[in-house]
Amino acid sequence: MKKLRILLSIALLAAMLLSVGCSADTTTDAMQPQVTENTPAEAPETQMPAEETPAQTGSQVADASQMAPVEDVVEDGMVPISGDCLQDGVYTVTVDSSSSMFKITQCELTVENGQMNAVMHMGGTGYLRVFLGSAEQAAAADEDACIAFEEQADGTHTFTIPVEALDMGIACAAYSKNKELWYDRTLVFRADSLPRDAFASDVFVTAESLGLADGNYTVEVRLEGGSGKASVESPAKLRVEDGAAYATIVWSSSNYDYMRLDDEKYLPLNTEGNSVFEVPVIAFDSKVTYFADTTAMSTPHEIEYTLYFDAATIAEAE
Repeated sequence: MKKLRILLSIALLAAMLLSVGCSADTTTDAMQPQVTENTPAEAPETQMPAEETPAQTGSQVADASQMAPVEDVVEDGMVPISGDCLQDGVYTVTVDSSSSMFKITQCELTVENGQMNAVMHMGGTGYLRVFLGSAEQAAAADEDACIAFEEQADGTHTFTIPVEALDMGIACAAYSKNKELWYDRTLVFRADSLPRDAFASDVFVTAESLGLADGNYTVEVRLEGGSGKASVESPAKLRVEDGAAYATIVWSSSNYDYMRLDDEKYLPLNTEGNSVFEVPVIAFDSKVTYFADTTAMSTPHEIEYTLYFDAATIAEAE
């Protein structure tokens, strides 16, 4: 009888240990972390059944929950500009990325015979290759169809890619070294970051191409840039003389002491009230970069703005 009680105790103890072991295994699986773009590199990867491959499960493609917030970098009114609209040469160009995790710190654009290629300098070493297309397409493509990084002397990565057009959203998937996932990105190579002499002379809408006779007109103008607090009067006065257009820009502040277009400075027309300047309009229906020097800060400071003159709103002055 005593032996029977001992055997029953041992059996009960074994059952308890088995129950605890199963419970611990279940808890461990439930606590597996979700892999996101912001998860630290040392975080364990999500477990996957042995019989499933990344291609079968789509696990090589990051979904929305695994990505940083996406920014819409394609602006309203953007018109794609192809390479045959540019002069041959090498230019520094600004690249907007739809994700802060895929940051291009510098980019050189090479134009030759109407073809454009860009060398993108990355802010880190977290991506091993890129693919011009979607993340799903990249995951299904052969590796030799992807563009591998080039390591620079300082250890940073660059990618050299063809550029179909400026001011156009370009789909570009990026493969993360830490997450082993493809992430969807959209890139915009900004035409307004190139110097004016980079463009062919017949690319832009001008007073001459519009056939504007010498005289006085008005035109709607839109200002962008700076802190967003400044504004300009619209419509603006427009003067055409010898086929060239000049706009009178009336600021919402009296603190600007000059405006600049490329290397040419323009001084105010007035000494009292809000700052007023007359500046050349070298292009309509395009964002043109101007600089305005403000004295509102402790020291004078140039601020970069763009002005967009809408050709459809040009009207003869009353």
